[in-house]
Amino acid sequence: MADIVDIAVSAEGFKTLVTAVQVANLVETLKGSGPFTVFAPNDDAFAKLPPGTIQTLVQNVPQLSRILTFHVVPGKWMKADLEQVDSVISVEGSPIRIDTSDGFEVKNASVLAADIEADNGVIHVLDRVMLMG
Repeated sequence: MADIVDIAVSAEGFKTLVTAVQVANLVETLKGSGPFTVFAPNDDAFAKLPPGTIQTLVQNVPQLSRILTFHVVPGKWMKADLEQVDSVISVEGSPIRIDTSDGFEVKNASVLAADIEADNGVIHVLDRVMLMG
């Protein structure tokens, strides 16, 4: 099995996320032993952001890092685990609302694919980038 970063690199549809993780110097962290749960926005999710947002974030590494670490939760949270809670705390430190009452939603995003297992955690694919606040 591969780690979270290797899975994102090899999968189609995560080029923006992989680039953002590299710019924010989070590759080594996400290759660490973890375990981590990553709510991974796909390229279409990043494309939904207002024009210029990605360029602005790439130029503001601290803000980019905050947004990316908001998408990571310590521990390995499978969908079945997340169904038992109404929120989890991100690595960034803020709570993330979980709603599995009608589908599988994380804050303002829907989960497109759940429980993609990695050596050091699990990935859930999102249809939107979760913004803090």
